[in-house]
Amino acid sequence: MTDPASRKADHLDLCATDDVAFKSKTTLFDDVDFIHDALPELDWNAIDLGVDLVGKRLRAPLVIAAMTGGLDRAERVNRDLAGVAEVNGLAFGFGSMRPLLQNPAAAGYRVREEAPTAVLFGNLGVVQARACSTQQVADLVGYSQVDALCVHLNPAMEVVQPGGDSDFRGGIETITRLVNELSVPVIVKETGSGLSRDVGKRLVSAGVRWVDTSGAGGTSWVGVETLRAKATKELGERFWDWGIPTAASVLQLRGLGLGVIATGGVRHGLDVAKAVALGAIAGGIARPFLQAHEKGGQAGANAFAAQTIDEIRLAMLLTGAGSVAELQHKPVILGSRLERWR
Repeated sequence: MTDPASRKADHLDLCATDDVAFKSKTTLFDDVDFIHDALPELDWNAIDLGVDLVGKRLRAPLVIAAMTGGLDRAERVNRDLAGVAEVNGLAFGFGSMRPLLQNPAAAGYRVREEAPTAVLFGNLGVVQARACSTQQVADLVGYSQVDALCVHLNPAMEVVQPGGDSDFRGGIETITRLVNELSVPVIVKETGSGLSRDVGKRLVSAGVRWVDTSGAGGTSWVGVETLRAKATKELGERFWDWGIPTAASVLQLRGLGLGVIATGGVRHGLDVAKAVALGAIAGGIARPFLQAHEKGGQAGANAFAAQTIDEIRLAMLLTGAGSVAELQHKPVILGSRLERWR
């Protein structure tokens, strides 16, 4: 099995570049247009960006999405990004907490000192969760002091990954157990390939209330593992662009009663606003935050967060939406590529 710390270091290095983007598939947010309101009757400074997420209040519908953990470099990245979430009233998500199962002292998963009030998401693969007792998972939640646990689904990535998992049975049973037995909300998320309507229905039946699309069009995690692979490189190249575009995944999940976080290739505030108008509660951005941090440290990431929030606010002003709830009901124009996914 591949050393987890080595794998996480590779992920950080690769995701700081654009080498792991989808090759031809996009998020399809470019297939969404707003109708401009030239007479919005709103005060820019009075627009309410606040949303409720997993029982907590965010000051803007934005999540600094899961990226890393489990190695010394991740300690500074996660502390800095959690600090950005704290200052701006956002949510922040850890990368996979799998390293904690093998090393209880693994770095990068304790950031409450920097983010005493920020909403924090833990993260564990469904295959790893299947092998754990509920108490073991609860111990991870308690150790990291997170407000919710993301259980991630990543079959495409795992099969291509050197030493990755290949048995994905028991996933829905595991999710049902954790929803019923954990003391914090469970968010079911994909890892770059999106969630379909059928999967959404199955999750609702399991008692899930929150999902994260992590759709296609941004970072291809199949691509990440392909760049690391040798034996499975050709297989990974073939499936590099596999998945449901993020905007399409949000559309697929509409009307199911799920709180949807839209991640996967979300680049800026206008993408977040489009995701909300399609039915999401919030949008999550990962790689651009990592790249901003690589360039300018915490100050650079904080500047990116401020810019993104301003972009969401401006989209709301220009559509006449005084609140996120109003933005969710604003009409949008969908292009033919996205319409096909309805």
